[in-house]
Amino acid sequence: MNLRTPLAAALSLATSLALAGPLDKTECIAPAKPGGGFDLTCKLAQSALMDGKYIPDPMRISYMPGGIGAVAYNAIVAQRPAEANTIVAFSGGSLLNLAQGKFGRYNENDVRWLAAIGADFGAVIVAENSPFKTLADLVAAVKADPTKVVFGAGGTVGSQDWMKAALTAKAAGLSPKTMRFVAFEGGGEALTALQGGHVQVYSGDASEAEEQIKAGAKIRLLAVLADKRLEGSLAKVPTAKEQGYDIEWPIIRGYYLGPKVSDADYKVWTDTFNKMMATPAFEKLRAERGLFPFAKTGSELDAYVKQRVASYRTLAGEFGLNVAK
Repeated sequence: MNLRTPLAAALSLATSLALAGPLDKTECIAPAKPGGGFDLTCKLAQSALMDGKYIPDPMRISYMPGGIGAVAYNAIVAQRPAEANTIVAFSGGSLLNLAQGKFGRYNENDVRWLAAIGADFGAVIVAENSPFKTLADLVAAVKADPTKVVFGAGGTVGSQDWMKAALTAKAAGLSPKTMRFVAFEGGGEALTALQGGHVQVYSGDASEAEEQIKAGAKIRLLAVLADKRLEGSLAKVPTAKEQGYDIEWPIIRGYYLGPKVSDADYKVWTDTFNKMMATPAFEKLRAERGLFPFAKTGSELDAYVKQRVASYRTLAGEFGLNVAK
């Protein structure tokens, strides 16, 4: 009996290792400190995968801040490229930084893009008492005298909010260099400045604006920068495209895997996300986190990401920003 016990244990261990797959002992890396969008993205996967019993154990969330995703990206590519049970959160901001060369020597071809699970969208926001009633009103005012229209945004030149303001200026036929732009630490400060009359326009996010309106903020949306109208309480807000301005700014949220994860394990993940995102339970969890429907996986997401990064490179070049080679 004593001789068989170690043998049985060894066989059991070997069997469990052979059966271990990408959905066992899973981890999601949030490339920032706790709180914020990356944390939200990991927690959405954690809740949806566990609640739907797609994974046997609770997903562990770890935090790897630095460079809006740069530190985590470099760590996965260079040090942990084959960890099939580790997914990493990314956002539209990550793709914008890739386009501007802010992830160092790595680019959009160096990871396996797994799934996009939802999106926010840019929005052109004014104070409730603003004389601008439509996007055309705003564009006309900027054209007439760009010094009298001050854009406020969270983030500095080259950030997502700055790019949304720059695209609005471009729609008015102006160089973004002529627009007046005030950078704030975050969206909350920008919205306060907007309501106080210190800036005339805020190039923010739709879900953020929606939550602020529910909380009593005196603001109004002139346009959402989406390909079609959003659902819910913002359904009456027209898109920029509807108003004749070809401006879109999706802020996707999703995950990628290391570059050396096998095709088989990659397929397990994509199949799992496809099943999960097709359920009403997931739709509820996504909506609770202020995200709008946006679901892409596998090769479809890979193509989308590379198209977006190429588009961001072009924009960055047009606006005189650094561009990744």
